[in-house]
Amino acid sequence: MAEDRTRRPLVALLVAQGVSVAGNQMALVVIPLFVLDTTGSASRTGITMFFTFLPTVLAGLFGGALVDRLGFRKTSVVADLASAGAVAAIPLLHATTGIEFWQLVTLVFLGALLDSPGNTARSALVPEVVARAGLSLDRGTALFNAGERIATLVGPPVAGALILLTGISDVLWVDAGTFVFSAVLVRVALPSDRPKPSDGASYLSDLRAGFSFVWRDKPLVAIVVLIATMNSLDSALAFVGLPVFVERVLDSPAALGLILGVTGAGAAGGSLAYAAWGGRLPRRPTLVVCFVVVSSFFLGVGAFPPLPLLLVHGAIAGVAAGPLNGILGAAEYERIPEEMRGRALGIIRALAWMAIPLGGLVGGWLIEAIGLRATFLSLGGLYVATALSSAVNPGLRQI
Repeated sequence: MAEDRTRRPLVALLVAQGVSVAGNQMALVVIPLFVLDTTGSASRTGITMFFTFLPTVLAGLFGGALVDRLGFRKTSVVADLASAGAVAAIPLLHATTGIEFWQLVTLVFLGALLDSPGNTARSALVPEVVARAGLSLDRGTALFNAGERIATLVGPPVAGALILLTGISDVLWVDAGTFVFSAVLVRVALPSDRPKPSDGASYLSDLRAGFSFVWRDKPLVAIVVLIATMNSLDSALAFVGLPVFVERVLDSPAALGLILGVTGAGAAGGSLAYAAWGGRLPRRPTLVVCFVVVSSFFLGVGAFPPLPLLLVHGAIAGVAAGPLNGILGAAEYERIPEEMRGRALGIIRALAWMAIPLGGLVGGWLIEAIGLRATFLSLGGLYVATALSSAVNPGLRQI
């Protein structure tokens, strides 16, 4: 019974984060459809999605100091309740006074802006609840990431099913409810943590201290550069290259859902496997091998294989991708002191996310300039080279 009590906060954190992430994924499905349904404008839909992703970077860079000052649990609760209010205001205005486009964009921006510190705060809670549960940091971090991956898979189809059953606007009420549930669970089931003691420093001083800490820590810089590079290549190849591939080569746009579904399911399975056995594996060799397997998938697409072979390769690459966040996340937790955790984690994730739109632009330009096959072979080769470089990167030797 004592063991169950010590693991209860971990279970609560996993459920809260999973429900909150699923809510975010539902919003990514529902909000564009709501814009199209109410405005009929593809350009306005694009504008709305831009203001969905922009706040994530801004809040990661500048919101971490707030997380440290308020405390992790309080920030998580406040952020989820604020996100719930922003999402619920959309169908409320639509059903009463009517909602103007600028109001919709403002609410979407505010919801995303406030959601990012909540994610950072729940991530910052991981080391303490994992230690309470008696798990190694590698296993606990992998379990946390597995929950996120599963929620990412579950959220979109749940949103689609609810749209068919209730309609687009009503699903936004359900989406708001996911954030309320997460807030209540964190407030009730997780122990309170102490906010950063006030030392008279200004908010800007706290921000500068966070940037300075990350910049001076060579392993953290190496992790940021590695993740940013991989994210940019993922964006170019997965978000631009694969859609073009399934349309032009396979002549089956529906195949994109199969490919992404198989790789996503594989990643969730890989995360769970690492959570179960990861503590027995050496970190750096596991990191290198997994990165190489993941990178080989995109290089393999350049051979234009048939769909069944591509799905098998994608599943293997997905399983290999599963442990990566667990390994790198555990290394981050070990190097970042508790009083700096909100700022450092927010900065690291924001810098990694900044590479995603750039990669998409480069991928689209390369496909038009040199062709689809050459793009996959060149960027896939660069992906493999980056993966192999992690074996000799001096900054990563200390993880």
